[in-house]
Parts: sequence; structure tokens; C-alpha cells
Amino acid sequence: MPPAGGTPLLVQEGDKDTKMSFSVKVEPSGRTFSVGADQSVLAAAINAGVGLPYGCKDGACGSCKCKKLSGTVVHGPHQSKALSAQEEEQGLMLACCAVPHSDLIIESRQVTREDALPVRKMPARVATLRRVSHDVMVMHLQLPASEVFKYHAGQYIEFILRDGSRRSYSMANAPHTQVESPGLELHLRHIPGGKFTDPVFSTLKEKDILRVEGPFGSFYLREDSPKPMVLLASGTGFAPIKALIEHMQFKNLQRPAVLYWGGRRPADLYMNDWVQAKCRELPWLSYIPVVSDGLPEDAWQGRTGFVHRAVLQDLPDLSTHQVYACGAPIVIDSARKDFVQEAGLPEEEFFADSFTSEADKAQS
Repeated sequence: MPPAGGTPLLVQEGDKDTKMSFSVKVEPSGRTFSVGADQSVLAAAINAGVGLPYGCKDGACGSCKCKKLSGTVVHGPHQSKALSAQEEEQGLMLACCAVPHSDLIIESRQVTREDALPVRKMPARVATLRRVSHDVMVMHLQLPASEVFKYHAGQYIEFILRDGSRRSYSMANAPHTQVESPGLELHLRHIPGGKFTDPVFSTLKEKDILRVEGPFGSFYLREDSPKPMVLLASGTGFAPIKALIEHMQFKNLQRPAVLYWGGRRPADLYMNDWVQAKCRELPWLSYIPVVSDGLPEDAWQGRTGFVHRAVLQDLPDLSTHQVYACGAPIVIDSARKDFVQEAGLPEEEFFADSFTSEADKAQS
């Protein structure tokens, strides 16, 4: 940590001063932590157990955007939709790719849960692989039985591939399931040419060992709120929503919740029967499936169009709601914008996990 007064620690290397660390203070919580040389603000916050909001960690989704009140940062590569040049001029920054060049004071509305959980690396054995649609695989991972893996419903893990690259997937089962059977349920969509999903859908087999790290993410249920909820999912964005529903059932939370799950075709709603069964069990849960590109042979009789527009058709006033949204970036971005501008949803009541693929991250 810097000495009193915030003066940075320096190491003399000949005539050159090399910065070892800077301090970051987060308002309004007052929490502080140190950031090492060439380390991003977000990476340091995660290491320090300070819960800044984030999603992709790669400058693509914008979930970690926050206000820089004082200090200087240099941003690494990121997408303009996550942080535009105009936003940067206005003092906004992306914590995931912002490297401090001075002590910082930032403002972040989601910070530091008292029950923040440690991030762990561990081996995981493939227990089962079950294809539930032409391009979705449900994978169950067996975890080491020596210690229960703790996470919050809605969070995700990262697979660490042999070349060091990573792929992120949300847990689809609630944390309480770890007590009796340590293991994770993941929903993987096949992306043709994908470094990870191609092997998953071709050569990966049961009992293979993979390496994972987690938990990550600031997407979780705000249990202190009594507000009715909209659960919005597109495609495999259903996975963390499933975990939230299981968690609410386990905790006997009975806030009204309506799930809008969108897919291009009916087959994309790959656990439709599971949701229907939960609705029969849980009087506080209702369900609206939405198909955007159905074909005549689908004989689809339900709602059609964009899933977030279906929400607005049914709930034109979201001023007293919370929204939990997961799925493709275009769905999340459109929902956030339209729910706030058209339906009066408070910006701070929109919680999202944008499923950003490597192709999405590669876009400028």
C-alpha cells in the first residue's frame, strides 16, 4: 500500500523510476485497494475482494464502466460500444482494461459484498454431456470433493485452455446443490470454428479433465429488494436465470417474477419443459416464451418478435421493477436502452450478464 498521503512506492532502476503500485478509492463505499504495475483496476479489485461490477473482463460488454473522479488511467484495447471516446472525455472508464498512472478515486454503485467469495483454480472432470438441441450441450462437471465450491447464483467460471486462453460459462445450477453433490451444470452453445466448443461437440468425452477458475461476475440476485422482477434470457442466457430460479425456490423467496425467454426457433428454448414444470410448482413465477424467426414447420403458436419488445408490450411501466437480463450483447444493449428510455426502469435496477463471444470481442 502507498505510504501516508498517497505517495506512490517507487523502485530505483538506474535513472528510471518504476511504479510499483497505486491506490484506488471507491466511492461511496470508501473501500480502498492497491493496483500493481501494468495491472487493470478490475483485476486488482477482484484480488482484493472488492466487488466492482463486471462481465466479460475484455472491454467488450461495458458492465464495468464507472466514473473516474480523480486520477489518470490508460485504457487497453476495448470496443467503442463499451466505452466511447466521448464517454472517456466525460470521465468514464472501463475497470477491466484501465491501467492507473496515478492514485485514483472512482465511483461505482455496486461494490463489496460482505460475503464476497474467493476465486479458485481447480481441476474438473466431465461427468456427463447431453445434447439438448442441435447446437446446445448441457455439461455437468464433477469438482474435487475435498472442498465445496462456493459461488452466487448467476456467477460464472472460466475454462483455462492449454494455450492459456479462457472461455466463460455461467453456472446453471444454484449454489445449494453443491452441498450434497459437488458439481456444476453448464449450457454451451456450439460456435462453428470455436476453439473450445468445437472439441466439446466432437472429441470431448466423459471423464476428461478440464481446468477451471472462478467464481467471477457481479450478476446475482439482490435479495434485499422486494421489487417484482423481469427475468430476461436469450438463448443459453437462460443458464444463470435457471440458477436464480433454483436459488429463489431454495430460499423460499416469493417476489413476483416473470421469465421472458427468447430464441430464434422453438428448439432454442431447450429447457421449455423444465420452466413449465417450475411454473406449476412456484406460484410467484410466470413464463413467456418468444420466438423471433420461426418457420411454418415449427407450428409455433406463441409470442413472436424480439424478446425484449415482448416485455415492453406487457409491461410498459417498469419504474417499480428490477430486471435481470442474460444473453447476446445485442439483446442486453437493446433491453437496457429501451427499458430505461421507454418504460422508466431506473438504470440501477438493470442487472445484466452479456454473453460476449470471442467473435464479439474481436469487433471494433
